[in-house]
Amino acid sequence: MKRQEQQEYFRLILSTVVGQAFAAAGYALEERPSQWAGGLYRFVKSLGDDLFGFIEFQHLSYTDSEWASNTSSRFRVTVQRSDVRHTTSDPRYIRRSLSALVVEDFGVAILPSADHWWSFRSTEELGKALAEAGHLIVGYGMPFLAGELTPPSAGS
Repeated sequence: MKRQEQQEYFRLILSTVVGQAFAAAGYALEERPSQWAGGLYRFVKSLGDDLFGFIEFQHLSYTDSEWASNTSSRFRVTVQRSDVRHTTSDPRYIRRSLSALVVEDFGVAILPSADHWWSFRSTEELGKALAEAGHLIVGYGMPFLAGELTPPSAGS
C-alpha cells in the first residue's frame, strides 16, 4: 500500500472509530487534505472566549519498501487549547501529548509510558488502538481542554 493510501485508510478508520463520539462532543475533523497526506489529522472545537480545543493524531506510516514483518505503523495524540492565532504566551495555552497528560499529569499508569505511541500492524490492532486512545481523550483530554478536569498537581 502506498503512503497516500495508508494515510487515507488511517483517516477512514479514525473517523469510523472516534468520529461519532468526537462529533457528539462538538469536535470536527478539519478538512486539510495536505496535512492528511502527511499523517496529521486535527479535530477542533470552539471552547468559547476565543479559545479552541484541538485533538491531533500524528500517524507515521511506512511505504511498501519500508514494511518488514517486524515493523508496525504508529500514531500519537496531542491535545491543545489555544486561541485562533495559537499564541503560546497566552496563559490559557496548553499543548500536551495525551500519554503525558494521562500518565504524568493525572498519574494514571494505564499506558506503558508518558511518551507512548500506539502501534499497530493490522486493521484490528488499529481499531483497538484508536478505541483505547479515544476513551482516554473523552475521559481526560476533552474535559482537560474544557477546563472541567485538572490534574491533581495543578491544585497543589
